[in-house]
This record gives sequence, C-alpha cells and structure tokens, in this order.
Amino acid sequence: MKTIKGPAIFLAQFADDVAPFNNLKSICEWMSIVGYKGVQIPSWDGRMIDLQKAAESKTYADEIKGIVNDAGMEITELSTHLQGQLVAVHPAYNELFDGFAPSNLAGNIKGKTEWATQQLKYAAKASSNLGLTAHATFSGALMWHTVYPWPQRPAGLVETGFTELAKRWTPILDTFDEYGIDVCYELHPGEDLHDGITFEMFLEKVNNHKRANILYDPSHFVLQCLDYLQFIDFYHERIKMFHVKDAEFNPTGKQGVYGGFQSWLDRAGRFRSLGDGQVDFSSIFSKLSQYDYDGWAVLEWECAIKHPEQGAIEGAPFISDHIIRVTEKAFDDFAGTGANEAFNKKILGI
Repeated sequence: MKTIKGPAIFLAQFADDVAPFNNLKSICEWMSIVGYKGVQIPSWDGRMIDLQKAAESKTYADEIKGIVNDAGMEITELSTHLQGQLVAVHPAYNELFDGFAPSNLAGNIKGKTEWATQQLKYAAKASSNLGLTAHATFSGALMWHTVYPWPQRPAGLVETGFTELAKRWTPILDTFDEYGIDVCYELHPGEDLHDGITFEMFLEKVNNHKRANILYDPSHFVLQCLDYLQFIDFYHERIKMFHVKDAEFNPTGKQGVYGGFQSWLDRAGRFRSLGDGQVDFSSIFSKLSQYDYDGWAVLEWECAIKHPEQGAIEGAPFISDHIIRVTEKAFDDFAGTGANEAFNKKILGI
C-alpha cells in the first residue's frame, strides 16, 4: 500500500484580481501558510501560468515550478477543464461556452474546438516540462442534451456520439502518451463522460487507451445518487487523480436530482465545504489507500454558503486528518510463528 499525498488545493476557485490571490507567487504563499503542500493550476488563467509558453520553454516551466517550490509547495497537476469542455460542444451550447475561449473565436464552434485541441497538446508538453505525470480535464459533450431519453433517442445516436468523441480525443491521448502523462477526466454532469458506464463506453471507443483515466470526485456522484464507494472498487486501476469535494443531496416533495431550475443555494443537491456535506471521506481514503492510490488529495472548493477563504483554511487540516499513513506490517505480526514450508505441512497434517 501507498500513502496518499497531500493536502493540495485546486486554485481555480480562488484566483482573483485582489491580492493575495492575483498571482501564482502570492496565492501559493497564502496556501502554504494555511497548510497546503501542493497546488493544482488552472491552465486557462494567465495570472497563474502561460500554458503555451510553459509548453514551448523549459526555462519558463522551471521558473513556474520554482515559484511554487519557493513557497514550500509542489505542483500536483495542470488543469484544462475549460479547454477540454470545448473539444466537443453541441451547437445548442455554442454561445454559452464562448467565455471559455479567446474572444475572437466567439460563436465559432469549429474554431473553438481546434483551439481547445491545441491547448490540450500544449498541456501535455507543459506537464512534461514541469515533471508531472497526470493532467485534469473535461471530456466535452455532444450528447448531453439527450441525457434523458425523451424524446426517444434515435437508434445508433449514442454509438455515433461516442465514436465522434473518441475520434476527437484519440490524437490528444496519443500526444499525452508521447510525454508519459495520464489524462484524467473529471466525470461530471454536463460532460458525455459523467459516470462509470459512460467512461466505459468511451474507453471502448479509444481502444482502452492507457492514458484515458479518471479524476475521482465523489461530490458529482452524490448528486447523481451513485454509489461512490463501489465506484472505487470498479475503477481503481484507472483512478489517477482525486478531488476532495463535499456535497449533499436532500430531496423533498417538491424537487429531486433535477433541482427545479433553482439556484445552487436552493437545490436539493448542492456542493458544500469539506465536512459540511454527506460524503463519507473516511471510507474513501481507506479504499483509495487499500488500492495503492499514491497521487494527491486535492481540495476542490465549491460551496453556496461558506466563504472560500474559510473553506480553504478548514480544508487543509480536514484532508491531513483523513490521509492514512499506511502500515508496512500486519497488526498481528507479534503473534507470528515464523513458519516455514515443513512447518506448514505439519500443521496441515500432510
């Protein structure tokens, strides 16, 4: 068994134009003071990193790494959640995702996809330059508008959708493979890859590509009423990243998983700060340790009630308290007999 690394924190929800959250140096210093050892960097945020420059210049990548290291931190992974979303976008969502790409690509669905694909390839090289082994992203979605089968989905639609999704992602996965980096899809509502079954369908289409892996985030499974502990039993070999994020699901006689078009504050299912929701993190950390997960435990903070700074301050000790220092020996070794094969045969009467 291996001991999980952490605590670490995803910077996306904390980056701001106000100090100390307005540049990589000061935000890392703040996060280090409150107890974090690693940072996951959103690659679309120019206040944190220039992704293309990190891909094209090892010197610049070393400078970024040095800034983080000087704050007593490590870079855990880069994230291309926003760019990954644009690898596959249904036209119904075209304008809604304009903010994820440069303004000159507004409304240009083909241009946004081409830009996003190049961004992912930059991320592979940048991750290599930074000495990383895993990368966080979204899959994008061509079929999300058909997630509920009404009107009835025409025969072959899902097959065609996953074939196209795999066609777009296979060259990206191959590029990551060139650099020895695992692509970890956050299985998330709004993405074609949002649960175990959809991941399996995609995996089949990319010929079980070894770089197609999972960013495990139990909060999204709570909101889907999915067994997030058994999920680990099924997919632990593909789980290469872990977002520590809490959530709660409190259905009423008025609303359930679809939320009745309510704000996050008023939904039956909502994300919470660590310890304020319903996720059984003790069991999650136990299972991940049992299956030799040796990556980082990364806080992704999202909560409709609590202030982010309080969430970050409380999150570091919460994760530290859940990380299990795995044992190198069995608890009953004190009673061992030091048996050999001859002794074993004698015990068995053979």
